[in-house]
Amino acid sequence: MPILSLITYAPLVGVAAILALRLFSRPDDARTVGAAKWIALITTLATLALSVLLVVQFDRNTAGFQFVEDNAWFAGLHYRLGVDGISVLFVLLTAFLMPICIAASWRSIETRVLEYLIAFLLLETLVIGVFCALDLVLFYVFFEFGLVPMFLIIGIWGGKRRVYAAFKFFLYTLLGSVLMLAAILAMINISGTSSIPELMTYHFDPAVQTWLWLAFFASFAVKMPMWPVHTWLPDAHVEAPTAGSVILAGILLKMGGYGFMRFSLPMFPQASHLFAPLVFALSVIAIVYTSLVAFRQVDIKKLIAYSSVAHMGFVTMGIFSGNLQGEQGAMFQMLSHGLISGALFLCVGVVYDRMHTREIAFYGGLVKRMPWYAAVFMLFTMGNVGLPGTSGFVGEILTMTGAYGASTWTALIAATGVILSAVYALSLYRRVVFGELTNPKLAAIADLDWREVAIFAPLIAGTLILGVYPNYVFNLTQTSVDHLVTVYRAAVGG
Repeated sequence: MPILSLITYAPLVGVAAILALRLFSRPDDARTVGAAKWIALITTLATLALSVLLVVQFDRNTAGFQFVEDNAWFAGLHYRLGVDGISVLFVLLTAFLMPICIAASWRSIETRVLEYLIAFLLLETLVIGVFCALDLVLFYVFFEFGLVPMFLIIGIWGGKRRVYAAFKFFLYTLLGSVLMLAAILAMINISGTSSIPELMTYHFDPAVQTWLWLAFFASFAVKMPMWPVHTWLPDAHVEAPTAGSVILAGILLKMGGYGFMRFSLPMFPQASHLFAPLVFALSVIAIVYTSLVAFRQVDIKKLIAYSSVAHMGFVTMGIFSGNLQGEQGAMFQMLSHGLISGALFLCVGVVYDRMHTREIAFYGGLVKRMPWYAAVFMLFTMGNVGLPGTSGFVGEILTMTGAYGASTWTALIAATGVILSAVYALSLYRRVVFGELTNPKLAAIADLDWREVAIFAPLIAGTLILGVYPNYVFNLTQTSVDHLVTVYRAAVGG
């Protein structure tokens, strides 16, 4: 059974059903909108069920790709899909967050609802395709076309400056990807193949590696995003609808880190080793600088957006440390950040849906009216800080351990980011939740309802379970990450 194709294209079944619904009924009719929401939710839940089945059947003792599908495509190219320990959990994370995004949009999206749901389902297919693709051209198709639905989600259903934010997001990411396309064509011309598994064992000349690494770096650095090409992210987050921010922080940023682990380290190991000090420098600047910038924000969403840039600094630092602790920590940090940052943006969405403002000064004393919300917000704030017992702690401690093995100063400077994250995160929580409830507009604000509790429940469970027992992740990633580190260190003489 081609389970990867089923998972990748299952959302398109929902797209077809919603299009048929739109064709044979009025798109603005309440019953049509309600049916479309249920179609989208059921489709994403079915995709999640298939993803869980994939993980259950995954052989954790095999370093190579599994569930491989390989069929001739055109012009000598192949339609190749497969997953290993590095990619399988990203497929699960994508499928896990999508039904949460649909549920979070249930009441907040009121215009062009059918088109909105179609955009999310298309985005799910394209993102899962990125993590499953084993052909360079197929990877690029999924990687680039994923920009389109996200561009529409921000540009149509976003805030007042949505058009500016959407174009900034699109142009930044497209520019870097053009360089990656040039590198892909060069790699195919040099090696004679577009197969990712074959290219992972192909030995490019070190001088050629330098240029190829820089081209791929341009794309993945923007996607993460790394400092100084991070400025599109706060604007995109602020203007995107809540579910758009969840999927942007939870999944789309991870495509950059995944690209570094899938392409940069195994295909260009000498260049990765050569440029590691540069990546370390950019990572610690991102951690310290964006943490300081976050502290000065007056918009809750923008503060959390800058926090994401800082946390991605830990990821790049861990990836280019080139050791087991760093790679495992980077993997875990990306998965954990997908849960915690997504939950924080949902927390912002809860109060925004009620009061239609994200200004920090507007709030205060919410614990008196929203005790359950205060508890949920506290949990994810602590996870964002890296409190032991939450998943945020595991990733940060491992990436810093890995960085310490490669560069002592990098780890020491990055450690200040942990302190700074506590400063801005706890300051935000104190100003929004504690204190006196002085704003009369907050007097009647309602606590979480059953739908919102159902949305947060799986995120709470994931954050705590992975914080207490991280081996759920490491058992699946260990063999593939071990192989990646072994190959990398053999290539650089480490």
